[in-house]
Amino acid sequence: MITDKNRCPWAQNGHQLYKDYHDYEWGVPEYDSRALWEKMILDGAQAGLSWWTILQKRENYRAAFDNFDPEKIARYDDAKRQELMNNAGIVRNRLKINAAISNAQVYLDLMEKESFSDYLWTYVDGKPIVNHFKTLMEVPASTALSDTISKQLKKDGFKFVGTTITYAFMQAVGMVNDHLVSCPCHKQLS
Repeated sequence: MITDKNRCPWAQNGHQLYKDYHDYEWGVPEYDSRALWEKMILDGAQAGLSWWTILQKRENYRAAFDNFDPEKIARYDDAKRQELMNNAGIVRNRLKINAAISNAQVYLDLMEKESFSDYLWTYVDGKPIVNHFKTLMEVPASTALSDTISKQLKKDGFKFVGTTITYAFMQAVGMVNDHLVSCPCHKQLS
């Protein structure tokens, strides 16, 4: 049973939404291309902010961005961009909004060649890297692998995919299991 006492410290004693995210989403391997893309866009939106800020706004993002339909987003015009800039339910940062739109175009181009899931999971041979960290101090902000993936994402045209964002994304989608070994989720996902 997961309790505040044995849950990863970053999710202890917080709002139930945050605890549920930790317990049921964070670190769970995600192989659906569209779900991966949504999470990548949300992680990009997080840049410079806390994940809690984005998590609270996630449903607003889904509504504002047509449930993260990349075909719709790729066609957003200036009027839609302005609508998004006026939407208090999301982070109103022009660079991040423009990045989501251009990332949709890159995603669609990539999907003509291979699935986004295959594109990403190839880096870890299709299965999560299981780390065995005992304290939050041991968990890195980035790794050589997130450097490599970030460089390729940028080369392919994605934006807001620096190495720290990429590593946070890898953690979120279960490419790496960074639950502390004392957390029940570590064993469940290993």
